[in-house]
Amino acid sequence: MNNNMQKKILKGGERMRKKSIAMLVLVIFAISIALTGCSGGSKSQPQKEEKPKVAQLFLLTGSTGGTYYPLGGAMANTWNKHLAGKVQVTSQPSGASVENLKRIGKGEAQLGMAMNNIADQAWKGEGDAFKDTGAIKNFRTIGVIYPEVYQGIAAADSKIESIADLKGKKVAIGPTGSGTAVISKDIFAEYGLKLEDFKPEYAGFGDAAGKFKDGHIDANFGVLSVPAAAIQDVMTVRKIKIIEIKGDMFEKLKAKYPFFSQYVIPAGTYGNEKDAYTINMQAALYCKADLPEDLVYDLTKVFYEQSAEIAAAHAAGKYIKLEKALDGITTPLHPGAVKYYKEKGIKIPDNIMPK
Repeated sequence: MNNNMQKKILKGGERMRKKSIAMLVLVIFAISIALTGCSGGSKSQPQKEEKPKVAQLFLLTGSTGGTYYPLGGAMANTWNKHLAGKVQVTSQPSGASVENLKRIGKGEAQLGMAMNNIADQAWKGEGDAFKDTGAIKNFRTIGVIYPEVYQGIAAADSKIESIADLKGKKVAIGPTGSGTAVISKDIFAEYGLKLEDFKPEYAGFGDAAGKFKDGHIDANFGVLSVPAAAIQDVMTVRKIKIIEIKGDMFEKLKAKYPFFSQYVIPAGTYGNEKDAYTINMQAALYCKADLPEDLVYDLTKVFYEQSAEIAAAHAAGKYIKLEKALDGITTPLHPGAVKYYKEKGIKIPDNIMPK
């Protein structure tokens, strides 16, 4: 056998060996596929698609007889309707502004309603209300809800015409630790009245209304919307007069507390024959600083774009307006709120941009 013949035989054998190996691989592959198909479907069940987690949020409001509590309920319902599957907001009664900011600071709630001047004090750690906490820096601002009007009433047949006339009287000045109580003390001090000069009743306006109706307290003060249902309720039993803050006393207060504005309660609102003058701040919405940006964006968007639904449930909702969202705000905004305001072309002052 010559060399050429030997080479041809060797090459032919090599080809046969390669074909045999290839066939063996195909057979093994086919067997493995068959075994996989027969191994039982229980181990290859399709995975269930995970549902997105719903953010559980608590909204702190105020006393049941004030504006915050029912308005907060309307706000929560609106969010839950328009952000269904994303958010579940539960509103809770509370001691209002001061308590709300402190509890947000402690991480006990994610949302809270508070007066803008109280938020300013909380951020700076100023005032008696925040001596125990110091500055609270882990909350952020979403936006203005409505003007907070400081309203005081006395019996129509009483000799009380001014805050100065409350010396020695029993006076409801708001719940302990609330923004109303803080403001009452500050305002009364400008009239020369210290706590020891009158008998303070630490209760929300609505909670104190029963005592006022029965004549057990002489005056009742609250930070409420106009008209306030709690005042209208009192009027069904007792004729009232509004204790005004105006003229030189208003100017004196304004010089010391720049966030105060003069507010006019129109004639006829509470049976008053003439316009009555008092002061107002802003009720605003605040949140935990670490809430996700997209979540706060959604909350802000629904809050201002669905305000008509809130207004249908509570009269104060009519004041929720995008163009007023930053009025009187001095504390930093949440990035999610900033994102929404920029989309809408709202000019944001540098001093309230997120820190």
